[in-house]
Amino acid sequence: MTVSHSSKLGPEEREAAIEALRTRELDVLVIGGGIVGTGCALDAVTRGLSVGMVEARDWGSGTSSRSSKLVHGGIRYLEQLDFRLVREALIERGLLLQRIAPHLVKPVRFLYPVRNVFERFYIGAGMVLYDLFARTGNHPPGVPHHRHHTKRQVLRGIPSLKKNAFAGGITYYDAQVDDARYVSSLARTASSYGAKVASRVRVEGFLKVGQRVVGVTARDLLTDEVFEIKARQVINATGVWTDDTQRMVGERGTFKVRASKGIHLVVPRDRFQSKVGLLLRTEKSVLFVIPWGRHWLIGTTDTKWDLDKAHPAATAADIDYLLEHVNRVLAVPLTRDDVEGVFAGLRPLLAGESDETSKLSREHIVTHTVPGLVVVAGGKWTTYRVMAKDAVDAASAALDGRVPRSTTEDIALLGAEGYQAAWNKRAKIARAFGVHKVRIEHLLNRYGTLTDELLDLMRDDPSLNTPLPGADDYLEAEVVYAASHEGALHLDDVLARRTRISIEAWDRGIEAAPVAARLMARVHGWSEERVEREVQHYLRRVEAERASQQQPDDASADRVRLEAPDISL
Repeated sequence: MTVSHSSKLGPEEREAAIEALRTRELDVLVIGGGIVGTGCALDAVTRGLSVGMVEARDWGSGTSSRSSKLVHGGIRYLEQLDFRLVREALIERGLLLQRIAPHLVKPVRFLYPVRNVFERFYIGAGMVLYDLFARTGNHPPGVPHHRHHTKRQVLRGIPSLKKNAFAGGITYYDAQVDDARYVSSLARTASSYGAKVASRVRVEGFLKVGQRVVGVTARDLLTDEVFEIKARQVINATGVWTDDTQRMVGERGTFKVRASKGIHLVVPRDRFQSKVGLLLRTEKSVLFVIPWGRHWLIGTTDTKWDLDKAHPAATAADIDYLLEHVNRVLAVPLTRDDVEGVFAGLRPLLAGESDETSKLSREHIVTHTVPGLVVVAGGKWTTYRVMAKDAVDAASAALDGRVPRSTTEDIALLGAEGYQAAWNKRAKIARAFGVHKVRIEHLLNRYGTLTDELLDLMRDDPSLNTPLPGADDYLEAEVVYAASHEGALHLDDVLARRTRISIEAWDRGIEAAPVAARLMARVHGWSEERVEREVQHYLRRVEAERASQQQPDDASADRVRLEAPDISL
């Protein structure tokens, strides 16, 4: 059976995608289902190419779900005089806010506390540039200009700041996103246009004719079946795994990708009073305090990481570093007891001459390393669409015949079209379905106009309107929908990425796990034994992460974290 152009990404669609990957030669095969890989798949398929994409784990499970959740130009790159990167990122920010994903990407306001007149002038000049760059594209920036504030005005907006920590401040806007949700939505959108996409499919080697790459050998990790995927062009978009993937081709890379670890803390919103987020300077970089629903995200660090790439671990030293820096400006300091969740991710940085990862390039590179294989690496989350366009341009140039130009500037993600109209009538929708308006707002900001599909699930089975235990921001319907429509194949996929329960709940999802596993079992037909295995694997993950966060250094934290291995069937 062949299922094409479906807006679902469920078990049947995955099975059909694997059948197509196994039996057809593709124009383009993308390896890697992070933000850049899924961006490449959408870019290529909307040019009219036949496209496949495989991901060894879950969509966005590497770097792309563990970012600062910001869509931003990068204030610190102004200081490094990287004006081209800042301008490019700000133009993309406006595009995501206004057209591509207004349901997922939202404006967020930050305060930069200043300590003296010189700093106000220096930072203010940078903010002027930031605003100007945002207005140089073809689309509105989607956020207001920056503003200067007196010390009294700052204290009125953030009464929890130390009075002697600043002399005034500047507020400016950037945007934020649920990064994991965005990536899975992007994969689903690519699938809806006809791309054959499958997660939990690991590439184990490359097929070559002479020096030319003509496809890959892949393993379906759910069935353990090994099969070949033929493609005229292959795009390697594996982020921090780029060097590992390139080694499979048997060629020495012309560049290296180094991993930089960044960690974030999740703290309840009531731990300090503020109407805006904070941007603070550190001796190495900048520190963000970001509003995140009923929480704050505090991050990030920037340190070299040479250990396990799949599960980077936060150490006690990392956590203390962030607490120490944020406490320099807070009247009532935060402690380890205030930390609800912690997450660590790796940035893929193009290796240069500097030993400090904070100074390595955030630029991206696209290169045809051998015939038939395009590599895209580096870059930053915000500019994924540009990276994808450049990679598909390179692949297209090697294909016979004229391939149309990229159209992704005009292609909205599933759920974006009609979002504003749906938001305007959210009170009416709430009354019609007998659901609280806050619930409808929550669903609209996660699913956009696809909220109708969740409401239909709840109408057919009213029990799905029940909040998950220990994580009452999320409904049971969202777990079922994640499994049936969003490609969630394991419990971990739902609790860590389709929802953010693993970092937002005090117990990190322990109470919700058995309920969520049974809901997934309805869709996937799991046995009771399989349900128990999924739950136990998740509990071991939580235990290992918590234990690793008590360790003093990277080596100890990595060893403890790896005591909970990836689930295998």
